Amino acid sequence: MANDTLDSTDWKILSILQSNAAMPNIELAEMVFLSPSPCSRRVKNLEEKGYINKRVSLIDPIKAGLPVTVFVQVTLDHQVKKELDDFAKQVASWPEVMECYLMTGEFDYLIRVISPDLQSYQEFLDQRLTQFEGISHVKSSFSLKPICYKTELPLGHLISKK
Repeated sequence: MANDTLDSTDWKILSILQSNAAMPNIELAEMVFLSPSPCSRRVKNLEEKGYINKRVSLIDPIKAGLPVTVFVQVTLDHQVKKELDDFAKQVASWPEVMECYLMTGEFDYLIRVISPDLQSYQEFLDQRLTQFEGISHVKSSFSLKPICYKTELPLGHLISKK
């Protein structure tokens, strides 16, 4: 891998690992038609270059006692850099917040929050979110059930072209 240029084998490795990060190197090497040592070197290189941020286990939120998913739209009083940065830093520290995006359009942030129950979500609102100075509007939408949830990026266009 010269510089940051990845070949199709690298993209195949990434595609396989994002669906099963615990796959043994020997199996991975077989799947991408490499011997184990070069395969291991490529994985290490992909980690060093930042293509692989970390390896995780995805836990079922229902089985973990976290069945409530809430999408929260937040609008700030002023969209100045310092307030945006302060809000982003604070939100990132809250364990209930699974995702947060700075948005364009009618609101400033879209946040995905998980919670064991409605009362816990209400406490999150009262004790964390609405305590942040500068919030002008909060709108909560409760998920009835997940339809599609993916963690794997669609890398097929990179595998076939390289």
